[in-house]
Amino acid sequence: MALPQLVPSPSSSTFTPKLCLNHDFLNPSPRSLSLAPSPPRRHHHRRRKPNCFRCSASSFSEKHHTGSPKSDDVVELPLFPLPLVLFPGAILPLQIFEFRYRMMMHTLLQTDLRFGVIYSDAATGTADVGCVGEVVKHERLVDDRFFLICKGQERFRVTRLVRTKPYLVAEVLWLEDRPSGDGAEDLESMANEVETYMKDVIRLSNRLNGKPEKEVQDLRRNLFPTPFSFFVGSTFEGAPREQQALLELEDTAMRLKRERETLRNTLNYLSAASAVKDVFPSP
Repeated sequence: MALPQLVPSPSSSTFTPKLCLNHDFLNPSPRSLSLAPSPPRRHHHRRRKPNCFRCSASSFSEKHHTGSPKSDDVVELPLFPLPLVLFPGAILPLQIFEFRYRMMMHTLLQTDLRFGVIYSDAATGTADVGCVGEVVKHERLVDDRFFLICKGQERFRVTRLVRTKPYLVAEVLWLEDRPSGDGAEDLESMANEVETYMKDVIRLSNRLNGKPEKEVQDLRRNLFPTPFSFFVGSTFEGAPREQQALLELEDTAMRLKRERETLRNTLNYLSAASAVKDVFPSP
């Protein structure tokens, strides 16, 4: 299944980027990470240079943790700043080899196997909102490196930094989506509409790349609207800032509307590109 980069919605940014297609089906592979994070800085919203959104078929667990802690619970959580965004229910492979994070893994493997994945980059610093990653599989190598498979669980907001060495530890509050003004039927309708746009984007992308227009698989997989909105966000790889904005939203309807607008813009672009290709076919 080929999935293209996406054209973000005007409401999600201050620019109108150009579509850049990437037609590779990216299976998750361990990411090798050796980071030297600085204490978290708060996000500053600013004008950004044109960017492209890549929608990829990232792994997503059909079920994710539902027994979330109460939102007013404050706990300490070790943090792992990464240049990516983890969503609840998503699967994240990692390779750990830097000493400080090997220390963290040794501690986690003796406790509850959970740590906070939080987005960080040089331009915006470290975000306030992240997602718990739970180690579901691990392999320790002879040189003390670790291969991990993590699963996204609850979202959290950092309230206070407890320490920075040897790795970040913070007090966090758990986040949950607030009850939406849109009824359950409206959320179902929006989720189904988003799925339809995703299927059309995949179909047109395949057509533009000369691949068979096979019927796209069921993308909802019986997911309720909230976990489905997280799944959709997890496929927007290559646009971590947009993913972070989706992760931070505490309203399922708003998240689905933003994703729908982005997918609709992308579909319009692909439709125009397909029409041009029909008029001027490649030799």
